[in-house]
Amino acid sequence: MKIAILDDYLHQSQIAADWSKLAATCEITVFDRPISAPDEAARMLEPFDIICLLRERMVVSRTLIERLPNLKMIAVTGLYNRTLDVAAAAQRGIVVSYTELRGTYRNATAELTWGLILAVARHIPHEASRMRSGGWQSTVGLTLAGRTLGLLGLGRQARRVLPVAKALGMEIIAWSQNLEAGAAAALGVRRVEKDELFRSSDVVSIHLVLGERTRGIVGARELALMKPTAILVNTARGAIIDESALIDALRARRIAGAGLDVFAQEPLADDSPLRRLANVVLTPHQGHNVKEFYEVAYTDTVENMAAFMSGKPIRILTPERNASSVMG
Repeated sequence: MKIAILDDYLHQSQIAADWSKLAATCEITVFDRPISAPDEAARMLEPFDIICLLRERMVVSRTLIERLPNLKMIAVTGLYNRTLDVAAAAQRGIVVSYTELRGTYRNATAELTWGLILAVARHIPHEASRMRSGGWQSTVGLTLAGRTLGLLGLGRQARRVLPVAKALGMEIIAWSQNLEAGAAAALGVRRVEKDELFRSSDVVSIHLVLGERTRGIVGARELALMKPTAILVNTARGAIIDESALIDALRARRIAGAGLDVFAQEPLADDSPLRRLANVVLTPHQGHNVKEFYEVAYTDTVENMAAFMSGKPIRILTPERNASSVMG
């Protein structure tokens, strides 16, 4: 069996799990750079029987799947994958496996959310950089106590943001298309309409799933509703925000700043205007990027591949399960 491990930029796959049980009988190739889909990916992956996807970094469409005649299994790291056509794989008889969500890495994205909020509110990267070059105070920050946190989405990740907001003494409001007032109240959160969330919040933090209903849902209109002192943070998916509209708002200082971990195009282009804006804190999709994630994801992946080769039951990601996980 020929196995391709994709998008392992940091060479974590071979460190985080024991691949020896597979290495004895399989040929394992690690790709540590992005491969463009579908054309380059079709050429490079054509010989492989199994491909392992790291999160949703590569789009594996029906077109690409049809150009991989030897493909027998796709190993997904995570509970689901929005950029993989699971139905097309199933129609070809290709087994798709998933990995569990367990351990402390479940909190990783929520923890980074607070890192970005605090970094923007207190200008931490800017002041840290000035200190290294001999500077001293040059900005004035703001406290979060008594201010309003607006959560765009109140799912798994947003709920892990709540304890810190409450500890800081923030008022918490939330909106999503399916959020009910009673469900929000049970968590100590007030459900509001979308426009009110943008008008009232001092910090807007995005925790929506990317889909047709949410793509570009934060655009020029929503940004125009925000206070000029407000902060926008996104650790969900870049395409939820109209990036051009956000750049315009930041350039004009119509909002105070933004903390962004995700982008419409990843890796972020070298010439992106976001890289040059002083009121933005950028991180390179670090939400899941912790040691604990790789240990769980690649350990489960090795188990899935070994079970598949020996004909034993594995964690199978069906089109139905993928759809329900994404919507949930």
